[in-house]
This record gives sequence, structure tokens and C-alpha cells, in this order.
Amino acid sequence: MRRKLFPIIIAAIGVLAFFGGDFDDYIVFLMLVVGSWLIYRGFRGRKARPQKEELPSLSKEKEAYYKTVGMSEREIELFRETMNLSKQQIFRLQHNIQKNAKLKAIDLRHDTLKAAKALFKELVKDPKRLPEASQFLYTHLPNIVDLTDNYVEINGHEVKTKEVYGKLEESAQIIDQMADLIVKDYQQFVAEDLDEMDVEISIAKKNLKHDPNLSTK
Repeated sequence: MRRKLFPIIIAAIGVLAFFGGDFDDYIVFLMLVVGSWLIYRGFRGRKARPQKEELPSLSKEKEAYYKTVGMSEREIELFRETMNLSKQQIFRLQHNIQKNAKLKAIDLRHDTLKAAKALFKELVKDPKRLPEASQFLYTHLPNIVDLTDNYVEINGHEVKTKEVYGKLEESAQIIDQMADLIVKDYQQFVAEDLDEMDVEISIAKKNLKHDPNLSTK
């Protein structure tokens, strides 16, 4: 309704200005109104981005731990900022998944959210390995968050055309691929631990064969 009234009001002012002989003033007025309207639309159409959450204060114990593993002041600062942002992104991903059945199905198929949280915990335990998770932290996680943000927003439109449904399906396929990449990020990160476990299991099996008293058979 407002959109319909706006041009009518401008036209009415223009007619009055024309017959009043103040047409130049009307042109100036029109330019100001149009400029203000465009600025308003620009701000209105701009997506509100979540504010960056302030870093919690660093405890003495944590600071001592970081220094024990050989991290510099700059490395500590970078690690804490990166992990703080990643925590917000994981929470955002969880929020999007919980809001949409299609995204829930993708998450159940891959255990994406579980993998993201598990990788986050691994990094907290071993902060010096931060560079090894660069693909996850700086590419895969931010991308899937942005994709699910857009998916939830578009899916929430009351009226959807055939083209919109097609875009949603295409987006869901890409989200599915990104979800798989995040799981692979986690698997690659813990691969060394799994290899060590395989070696330990192999040694244990050999010991069982050589010592009947240890065998469960």
C-alpha cells in the first residue's frame, strides 16, 4: 500500500508545484526524495550480520597451557579469535539445521554437526594443530553456514515459483557435498590417531597369540 501511495503523493506535489510556478523547486525536492528513498531501500535490503562476540577473558591456567605447548602471544590471540568465530558458526549451523527438515536429513546422513563439534574439541586439546584444520575453519565451515543461511531464508518465502524450488534443490545438493567435506576434514584430522590405534591393536593381537594366558579364547 505504501508503495502505491508514494508515487501518487509525489505526482500531486508536482502538479501543485507546476501550477504554482515553482517547478525548479519541485525538481530539487524530487531529487532529494528519490535519493532518500534509495538510501532507505539500500539499508533495508542489507542483511544484518551477527555482531562479533567478544572474547572471554583468558584464564591464567589456559594462558599457561598455551605457553607450555610453545605458542607465542600472537599465536594465542589468533587461535582464540579463530576458535571464537568458529564456535559462533557451529552454533549458527546447528540453528539452521534445527529449523529445516531437509537440512536435518542432510545432517543425519553425514553427522556433519557432530563432526564439526568433534573437530572443534580436537583443536581445543591441541591448539598447535590449527593450521592443519585451515580448510575446515576458513572455507568449509563458513561456506556451509552461508549456504544454510540462504537456504532457510529462501525456503521461508510464502510464495515459491518453479525456479525457486529448482534453486532450493540445487542449493541442497551443494550443502550435502559441503557436509561430506566437513566429515572428511574431521576424519583427516584424526587419521594419525586412528593409525596409532591400529598399530596398538595389532601389537596387542600378537601378544595374545604368544601368551595364551592373556588370550580370551
